Amino acid sequence: MTVAHVGERLLTPGEVAALFRVDPKTVTRWATAGRIGSIRTPGGHRRFRESEVKSLLAELTTEATEQAERG
Repeated sequence: MTVAHVGERLLTPGEVAALFRVDPKTVTRWATAGRIGSIRTPGGHRRFRESEVKSLLAELTTEATEQAERG
């Protein structure tokens, strides 16, 4: 788990799923597997740091673009 920076936006699994175009349960599995960091709310819900999500999205988009260009 990570600590959110003060004022940083936290995203729900549904918001993250929409960005990656996957099911929200997939995002939860990624968090459980350690592929993406998550924060637990006092109620036990997962939240994801917007900066980390956007960084991962950019990384995966770059990898996919490079593979397509080589392929």
